[in-house]
Amino acid sequence: MRILIANDDGYLAPGITALVKACEGLGHVDVFAPERNASGTSNALSLHQPLSLHTASNGYRYVSGTPSDCVHLALTSGLIPKPDLVLSGINNGANMGDDTLYSGTVAAATEGYLFGVPSIAFSLTDKGWQHLDVAARVARKVVEHVLANAPANESSTRPWLLNVNIPAQADADQAPWVITRLGRRHASFPAVAQTNPRGDLFYWIGSAGEAKEDGEGTDFHAVRHGRISITPLQVDMTDHQRLPAWRGWVGQK
Repeated sequence: MRILIANDDGYLAPGITALVKACEGLGHVDVFAPERNASGTSNALSLHQPLSLHTASNGYRYVSGTPSDCVHLALTSGLIPKPDLVLSGINNGANMGDDTLYSGTVAAATEGYLFGVPSIAFSLTDKGWQHLDVAARVARKVVEHVLANAPANESSTRPWLLNVNIPAQADADQAPWVITRLGRRHASFPAVAQTNPRGDLFYWIGSAGEAKEDGEGTDFHAVRHGRISITPLQVDMTDHQRLPAWRGWVGQK
């Protein structure tokens, strides 16, 4: 077993170290992670500048790019054999609902999935790394269980992509696991304008909005009730329900 681990908080983040340690004994682990915090970069690839690659004293490789760059480089450069599993995280904060569209953590796992490798993104729902050790134990259990007991209709030739959110609580490793769907958030809070000492105006993107669709069955609901949320994801963004209406709109039968 070969495991590729990435994240979006950067190669020095406590979360990636915890995830690497959690995978000890499962197989050979390679780490390709951003040189700096790359949260919110989604699935961006660096197409207009080269990527530099360095190796830290602990063996982690760090890349001057996005989380997707890291996984893409690992899978296409020939530097390592193709992994059997891609893991991303453990993220400093939740990635639920609409967050998954922006998340670098989820993007790193998605890049593995796009290359045909089963992939899992792990997030600790509160910022600050509280109970990170517990979250790491949960991550280990999830990896072991899905490798040993994947759903009957999931074959080794068909990759899967899981988004796992772990409540930041001391007993999270005893919490039940729930298969969920993505909830939805309200629109983000307004951008914040500030003026620097030279009088130049600039803006900060507003913080994420509150949960909007957070009923039973959603990732928000599961985490709010102290459960581990596991959401199977896919890349197909087609609005299948409205396809017939749009076909009629252009006169297509």
